Amino acid sequence: MTSSPDFSTQPDTPIRAPSSVPVDDAVLPFDVAPLDLRGRLTRLGPALDQLLSKHDYPTPVAKLLGEAIVLTTLLGSALKFDGRFILQTQTDGPVSLMIVDFRAPDRMRAYARFDAERLKDGLSTAELLGKGHLAMTVDQGPDMSRYQGMVALDGGTLEDAAHEYFMRSEQIPTKVRLAVGEEWRGGGDGAPTHGWRGGGMLLQFLPKASDRAQRDMHAGDVPDGANIDVVPEDDAWLEGQSLISTVEDVELIDPDLSGERLLFRLFHERGVRVFAPTPLQAKCSCSREAVSGMLKGFDPQDRADMVENGKVVVTCEFCSSVYEFTPEEAGIE
Repeated sequence: MTSSPDFSTQPDTPIRAPSSVPVDDAVLPFDVAPLDLRGRLTRLGPALDQLLSKHDYPTPVAKLLGEAIVLTTLLGSALKFDGRFILQTQTDGPVSLMIVDFRAPDRMRAYARFDAERLKDGLSTAELLGKGHLAMTVDQGPDMSRYQGMVALDGGTLEDAAHEYFMRSEQIPTKVRLAVGEEWRGGGDGAPTHGWRGGGMLLQFLPKASDRAQRDMHAGDVPDGANIDVVPEDDAWLEGQSLISTVEDVELIDPDLSGERLLFRLFHERGVRVFAPTPLQAKCSCSREAVSGMLKGFDPQDRADMVENGKVVVTCEFCSSVYEFTPEEAGIE
């Protein structure tokens, strides 16, 4: 997995005021050259609402899955090829499974499995997740090997897990912020309308000089007897962390605050460059043909057991689309 977009900019990049027009459902790459910082800002509106509204998720589950979707867009949008980035959690908590499937450059779908009886008011993210692992997989296609990174989930948040992943697997100083919330607005008939919104920011320290690179190593990864080369945190990275830590959740999801204005608020004293945004869309990859092929891959007896009332019915877990087949269409003799 690549760590940042392959920016191709010219020294004479035009300077302009930040746009005041909010853009939803997009990832906005940026850099702060004086601090050797690169990053991406995600703003999600209708696409996130569409993904979460496909299922009747309780509010805590929808919010947690929304955070996983935001995190996936921040990571998956770095792919420079037509592949897939898959984020998956498997834990012993009330939300036992989450899968977010991002297909470069812009399609995403998501699903969560939960135990309604174990959900209680006031549960934190850590309590909803419980203990288990988070896996991030990059699928480059059928002729290429898969890359997978995995970190433990042990009482922390998705932000914590992302930080652990970059520290262990990428060795790139990284800071992630995630936010998801519900938006209520007055409708034309006086009734309030509801929608989900999400936002996130990923910031990385990528100095050109090798002697400024942070070579952090997790204490558990240090071989016995090895001399630890401790590199003090660079002042530029300390400043970057300080700035991103000031971002409030409401700023990340505010429908009236443009992404460019938010970045300008944070980094205008140093100078921030933004690049062309990547649009995002909620779009499932299921189809009747794909489901038919899946059914024909099952054992004949398993297919026969799926017949109810003279037909086979398959519901996509991601988008809730329903596909019906006759026994003959499902390859049942």
